[in-house]
Amino acid sequence: MVERLRDHYGIKNEAVLEAMRSVPRHFFVTEALRGRAYDDNALPINFNQTISQPFIVARMTELLEIDKQSRVLEIGAGSGYQTAILSRLASQVYAIERIGELAREAQGRIRDLGIYNATVKAFDGTLGWSAHGPYDAILVAAGGPRIPDPLVAQLKVGGRLVIPIGQTRDSQNLVRVIKTEKGPKTEDHGSCQFVPLIGQHGWEKN
Repeated sequence: MVERLRDHYGIKNEAVLEAMRSVPRHFFVTEALRGRAYDDNALPINFNQTISQPFIVARMTELLEIDKQSRVLEIGAGSGYQTAILSRLASQVYAIERIGELAREAQGRIRDLGIYNATVKAFDGTLGWSAHGPYDAILVAAGGPRIPDPLVAQLKVGGRLVIPIGQTRDSQNLVRVIKTEKGPKTEDHGSCQFVPLIGQHGWEKN
C-alpha cells in the first residue's frame, strides 16, 4: 500500500508515508472486510459511512502540512482511521463524528492502539470545536455544499483547511483553504467522492 502511494500516486511526504505504514488499516474495518483493508479503494463501515481510500487519506494529510507542533481538528472521524494517521504526525488531534456510536467505537480503537493525543466526540462537525482552537489544520472527511464559516473562523492565520466541496451530494472537488491576513485563499486539488457532510453548515439530513 505504501509503495503504491509513493510510486503510483506521488505522495512525497515521508512522515505521511511512515504514518500510513505504522497504522494498521485492517483494525478499522469489519472482520469480513479485513482481507481487503489494504486495497486501493474506500470500504463501507457501519451506518452507511466509509473508510476513505488510502490515497485520499494520504493526500489530504499531506495537504495539511502538519508537524509535531500542530493542533489539528478532524471532522467526520468515522471508524477512527484518519484520526490515528493524524495522531502520528500532530501534537494533538480533536476529532468530531456526528454518529454517536461510531464516535465511541473510534475512540475505543485509537485507545486500543495506545494513542492518547487524540480525542473523538459526537457532535455537529460543521460547527467545529472552538474550545480547542485556533487550529493549525482542519481536515473534513465528508463532502459539503460550501466551506463552513465556523471552520475557517477556528483556523489560525497561516492554517490550512482541507475539505471536499461539491454542488451535489455525490461528487466533490478536494479544496484546500489557506487562511491569510487578507482572508481565505482557496486551491482546487481535483475531483473526489465522499459521503455527505451533514449539519448546520452542510447538507440537511435526509
